[in-house]
Amino acid sequence: MSIASDNSSLLSRRGFFSWTKTGLGGAALSSLLLRSGYARAAVVPGEASDPPPHFVAKAKRVIHIVACGGVSQIDTLDYKPELAKRHGQTLGGDERPDVFFGQVGLLRKNDWEFRQRGESGLWVSELLPHLATVADELTVVRSMWAETSNHTPATFQEQSGFRLNGFPTMGAWLSYGLGNETDNLPTYVVIPDTRGLPAGGSINWSNGFLPARHQGVVIRSRGIPIDDLQPARPIDARTESASRALLRQLNEKHLRRTAPVGLGDVAEEELAKVPGHDALVARIRSYELAAKMQLTVPEVADLAAETAATQDDYGLNDKSTADFGRGCLLARRLLERGVRFIQMMSGGAFGSPRINWDGHEDMRENHAREAGRIDQPIAALIRDLKQRGMLDDTLVLFTSEFGRTPFAQSAAGVLGAGRDHN
Repeated sequence: MSIASDNSSLLSRRGFFSWTKTGLGGAALSSLLLRSGYARAAVVPGEASDPPPHFVAKAKRVIHIVACGGVSQIDTLDYKPELAKRHGQTLGGDERPDVFFGQVGLLRKNDWEFRQRGESGLWVSELLPHLATVADELTVVRSMWAETSNHTPATFQEQSGFRLNGFPTMGAWLSYGLGNETDNLPTYVVIPDTRGLPAGGSINWSNGFLPARHQGVVIRSRGIPIDDLQPARPIDARTESASRALLRQLNEKHLRRTAPVGLGDVAEEELAKVPGHDALVARIRSYELAAKMQLTVPEVADLAAETAATQDDYGLNDKSTADFGRGCLLARRLLERGVRFIQMMSGGAFGSPRINWDGHEDMRENHAREAGRIDQPIAALIRDLKQRGMLDDTLVLFTSEFGRTPFAQSAAGVLGAGRDHN
C-alpha cells in the first residue's frame, strides 16, 4: 500500500511489516550497493517521488555512553538555583514522591558549584571541568523520564524503550535497519566497564526478536578484546581454512536436515526465519566474521599506534582515567573502520562496594569518583572527533537509567549525604 497516497487508511499489521521491511531493508541494500559501486543514484524525469524528510539526516554513526546507577542531573548539567535557597528545608506539599527506598529527607543543594560555559552559556557543574571546555558542542535534554525507580527494568527501558526484556535495543535496530558499512567488524559493538557488566548484563545489547546477528558484540578495552577469537595453539592458515569450511558444511547440513518439510533446499536467509534456526544461522555467520576479525581486531585495539599526545589527552597515563580513556579511544578507532553503533558502559553491577553512579550513601564520594573516571576521556573524544571532521555526522549520547532526587535520602527532618533515585 502507499502510505503517502492513502493517509485515510489505517496501516494494518501486515502492511506495516511489508512497508518497514521494504523501507529499512532497501535502505541497507542501497547503502551497500552504492558503497560497492554496483548502483548509483538516479532520477527518472516526470516520476513522482516521496517528499523529503523535514530535516536532512546528519548522523552516520553513534556512540552511546551509558552511565549505570543513576547520575544526579542536579549535580551535573541541570542547574537548580532554588535548591541553594531552600537547602535544609522540607519538600512541602501533600504529594509523596515515588522513591526507591521511600526515604524523603530535607532538600539538599548542589554539592558542586555551577558556572555558565562557552558561548552558549550552558550551565555545567564543577564536577565536570573537562566536559565544560566543550560546552558549545553539547545539547542537554531535560524532558526525559523513566517509568520505574528499579535499576534493571529502567536500564532495559533506556536501551529498548521497554521495561521488560526481550525487545531489540537501539544498536540492534540500527544494525537491522541500515546494515553494516564494514565486512570485517560487527555493526554493533559494546565496550563494557572493566569493573563488570551493568544491571541485566548482556540483555542490554540484545537483538530481541530481530535476527541474532544484530545483537551487540563485546570488545574489551583492556586485556583480551574478544574471548576465544584466537586459537589456543598455533594453527597454519591452510588447516584453519579447511576447518572453517568443514564446520560450515556441517552446520548447513544440519540446518537442512532439521528444517520443516519443503524447506530443505531454501536459501540460508529463508531458513533463518524458521523457528529455532535463526541462532544457528547467526552462529554460522559469526564464524565467518570471527575469521576476519582475527586480523582486524588486534590492529584496531592496538592503542599504542596512537601518538603520545593523543594517549595523554584521553587520560591513558592517569590511573583514574586510563580504563575509560582506552574505551573512548577504542571507540573512535572502531568508528573510523566502519562500525555504526558503539555502546560504552560507565559503571558495573550493583553491590558493595559500589562500582557505579548509585550514590545512596554519599554523593560527594560517589559522583566525584565516577565523574573523575570519565570526564577527561569524553571531552577528549569530542575534541578528537571534531578535529577529524567526524563530529558532524557522529551522534554522541550520554544517558543514565534515571536521575536522582533534589532531597537527601534520609529520615524525615534529616539532611543526609546521599540521594535516592526516582
